[in-house]
Amino acid sequence: MNQQGKPDSDTRLVSDRFPRSAKYHPDWLIGSAMGSNTLWLTEWLTEVVDLKPGMRVLDLGCGRVVSSIFLAREFDVQVWATDLWISASENTQRINDAGLSDCVFPFHCDARALPFAREFFDAIVVIDSFSYYGTDDLYLNYLANFVKPGGQIGIAGAGLIDEFESPPEHLIEMWSEDFWCLHSAAWWKRHWGRTKIVDVEVADTMEDGWKRWVEWHETAHPDNKEEIEGVKADEGRCLGYIRAVGRRSDDATLQDYCWPDNMRSFPEAYTQFPLLREQS
Repeated sequence: MNQQGKPDSDTRLVSDRFPRSAKYHPDWLIGSAMGSNTLWLTEWLTEVVDLKPGMRVLDLGCGRVVSSIFLAREFDVQVWATDLWISASENTQRINDAGLSDCVFPFHCDARALPFAREFFDAIVVIDSFSYYGTDDLYLNYLANFVKPGGQIGIAGAGLIDEFESPPEHLIEMWSEDFWCLHSAAWWKRHWGRTKIVDVEVADTMEDGWKRWVEWHETAHPDNKEEIEGVKADEGRCLGYIRAVGRRSDDATLQDYCWPDNMRSFPEAYTQFPLLREQS
């Protein structure tokens, strides 16, 4: 409905495939756009992530908190919205406007220096940013520290259908160095599975993902002609959207020396004492 209480005829980015996302105004989504359609990717990922009311969820690389707001509204979870590129102050304004200041908490920090306690989260969700840091062979060992045993880590974003050594001719115009961080669902399954840190439950590719890619960019980033034409020419042969979900194994062995920050330079030293005099 629009401000006059009449049906809204704006059908931009409305898709039967993503009914939850269709409720959100396209101007709000486009105004907070960064890369892919965050709502579609988040809805797709949450189809295979078990979210229950009251859960603590880390939204890692949350950008402009579109995914965080969606998670809180749709699943009644608490969300720690963490990003390096967008300030917590800016995201606080979006969160307040959405009326979610009591359940979405913005943080400005690096994915390799997270300020959270061990096993604090019930689940970790990453939308279209994991490729920038998660390809590090040791990163899963680090990230898994923050989710409870049995908790899920789920990622969704742009990726490859299959791995290749060099981009095909029809993609050369759009290809830049940052595209080399993209990988296939099968690559992520192997990358995670061999560690035994998580049991990989899902690793797949979105059906007609390339069409969603084009639709989003034609609507939100129409000036990005090279990418639009490249994905159109590709027709899903090489590019699409991938997702992967792993559940932290109960007996996972995590190595402190693999941490990328210095938080483990000093061993944890906590001794419990009575809080109040009458407890002693």
